This record gives sequence, C-alpha cells and structure tokens, in this order.
Amino acid sequence: MISILSRKPRSSAVIPKHSANSTAPLPEPLNQAPAESLGTRPIPTAAPIIALNRVCKNYANNTPALIDINLAMVKGDFLFITGPSGAGKSTLLKMLYGEEKPTTGSIHINGQNIGQLKGDRLAMLRRRIGVVYQDYKLIPLRTVAENVAFVLHAQGYSRKEINRRLPITLKMVGLQDKADRFPSQLSGGEQQRASIARAVVGTPPLLLADEPTGNLDGDNAQQVIKILRRLNDMGITVVVTTHDEAMVQQLTYPVVQIRSHRLYNFR
Repeated sequence: MISILSRKPRSSAVIPKHSANSTAPLPEPLNQAPAESLGTRPIPTAAPIIALNRVCKNYANNTPALIDINLAMVKGDFLFITGPSGAGKSTLLKMLYGEEKPTTGSIHINGQNIGQLKGDRLAMLRRRIGVVYQDYKLIPLRTVAENVAFVLHAQGYSRKEINRRLPITLKMVGLQDKADRFPSQLSGGEQQRASIARAVVGTPPLLLADEPTGNLDGDNAQQVIKILRRLNDMGITVVVTTHDEAMVQQLTYPVVQIRSHRLYNFR
C-alpha cells in the first residue's frame, strides 16, 4: 500500500499502488508526468472518515468511468484529485455525497455505507457534508445572506442560531459587506466564496470541492485555496478536484490522479 505523503503528520490518505443546532466554534475571518509516491507507511489505525473499497462505476452502456478505486482518509486530511476533464473526478465526488452510486464496491462515509442509504438517512448524512461546485449553484433571486442561511433553514436551525452563524461565516470568506448583494452583482470569485460559505455554515466535518477554481483567475483562485486551507487547519477534512496540476504542484498537500479510469499517486 503506497501512502500519500502529506505536509501534516496526521494526514493518512492511502491508495493501492494499482489502482442539527450545534454551537461549535466557527472560523475566524481571512482577510509533467505522474509519479508514484516515494514514501510508504501502514494503513491508518484511526477510523476513516472516507473509505472506498474496490469501487467501480460504469455508465449506462457499461462503459467504465472508474475502475477499482481504493482510498482511505481520516479526519483532518486534505487531498487534491487531479486529472483531465472527463477523467471521472466529478463522478467520484458525486458518489461521495450519494448523488450517484457505485456499480460495484463500497463507499463508507463516517462509517456508513452511503450506497445503502436512502431517503431521510441519506439526507441526514448529507447534512454533514459540505459541497462546493464549479458553477456556484447560488439561487439567483436570493441575496448572499439568504443563499447561505437557506442551508440552515432547511436543516431546522433556530433563527437565533442562524443569526449567530451567518455574520461569522460571511466574514470568514470576506463577504460581510456584500450580504445584501445578489449573485449577479458579484464577481466570479465572490460567488465562489459565497458558495463556500453556504457549504460550511453548518460546520460539516467533510468538505468536497469540485473544481472550485476552474472558472476563476489566478488571484481569485488563490483566495479560494487560502480559505480551503484555513478550513482544513480547523480540522475539516477537505477533498478538492482540479485539472490545474500547476496549482497543486505549488502546494505540499497529497495529490492523486485519475488516469485510465484508475487512481494513482501523483506525488
């Protein structure tokens, strides 16, 4: 088993060679050729927050999208998943939050087999997963504050708790002065930061970001990555898909790559 090297001792994501009203503290504001990893260590003994075992995903015509994916991550890990457009990165994330199911194999999130969850049980698990999309998916006719608060309303938080969480979260992503703006009045970078605020306002332990910098210029991309790193420093487990290999090479987090439908160590 080849381990993904990390900048942090606690990081222990591994892959095989082949293949509701919590009052928890909220974040403070923020003003080449693929290569096999050189390091090895045993599979982590801590209970994984993400565990994929021999996951395969086929399209409707039985064409493979992902083959024999094995991955384990524990609380506090930060992982980049790279690969060209169409490689299966988004499909992998969709399986992690239950929008798609694996054809074979198992996916456990916080010890629960997400492929076997339906209805309310799946909805409850999804509440503990924040998702950031490349195209933001903000509600056009709602303000930034309303977009972010919508998640808490849907999860049954009290008005008092929503009022406590909302300004802190907006300040964390630098949008406290644009709470009353509509998405059309924001830049692309600001819309993505609003999307991140919506994803984390409920303080989920797991954050999935699908190409969060794909539509952004360099400066805005750096701002988004800075926020994701800060969230990870707070203990949130972060998974980021990206096709920007140059960006991840500038950072020291573990990186894996999907190629030929399989998952490999990138470094």
